Amino acid sequence: MILIVMGVSGAGKTRIGELIAERLGCSFVDGDEFHSAANKEKMAQGVALTDDDRWPWLAAIRAAIEEKVRAGQSLIVGCSSLKRAYRDVLRGGAQGDGTVHFVYLKGSFELLHERLATRGRHFFNPALLQSQLDTLEEPGEDEAAITVGIELTPDEIVDQVVAKLK
Repeated sequence: MILIVMGVSGAGKTRIGELIAERLGCSFVDGDEFHSAANKEKMAQGVALTDDDRWPWLAAIRAAIEEKVRAGQSLIVGCSSLKRAYRDVLRGGAQGDGTVHFVYLKGSFELLHERLATRGRHFFNPALLQSQLDTLEEPGEDEAAITVGIELTPDEIVDQVVAKLK
């Protein structure tokens, strides 16, 4: 199983992804690790990424997913996955093969902004939050994503996700 924990910056993708991986006994990788230095610099400068910036990043994450699938291993990935087209790349096509599933961490602008304001040592410029929310295409019903509100505690979020996975 491949599980992608998605949402805008500040939603808690890394923390929740790590906790889910720990609970399920599998690996976690942060999608930010696949960004180029140029992408990270753009975001640090407060410049929103374009689709052209994102395609190579998404392809690199997809390659890591395929490697785990070939090895018969599960993986949790933290990745914003803001648009359906991005999720299609990650799942290996519009329909995929059912291997890749999404958890959408949903939160209000106010809560996300508060989290970003208190987060330290990250390249993402909090000024980009609104552009991410503007870009976000929430998963459609046909995508069968697990949606969880980020106002819950991390343990409550993980409990809900694990319960829905079973």
